[in-house]
Amino acid sequence: QVQLVESGGGKVQPGGSLILSCAASGFTFSSSTMGWVRQAPEKGLEWVSTITAGGRTTKYLDAVKGRFTVSRDNAKNTVYLQMSSLKPDDTAVYYCTGGGAWGQGTQVTVSS
Repeated sequence: QVQLVESGGGKVQPGGSLILSCAASGFTFSSSTMGWVRQAPEKGLEWVSTITAGGRTTKYLDAVKGRFTVSRDNAKNTVYLQMSSLKPDDTAVYYCTGGGAWGQGTQVTVSS
């Protein structure tokens, strides 16, 4: 059974930082491209970032380039999203994707 469990969300002031984690199980994590998707209040889903299986290739939504960094630890079956210089527009539920599944999401709120 594929399972993705996100953690690390919370409330932060504008300009602050957070690191999201996603622990994966039930599939061959080290062979899988992983991604992050977000959904802001009353808006649709928005792709944020992708990292290939070996971690050599990463891609980002233009709005987060230079502020977010995706990484992975294949020994721990975990993918991370390091977010810095956060803006109110980054407020959303962040979902981890991979192995044909989605996590339950973790709330990120950027507000003063």
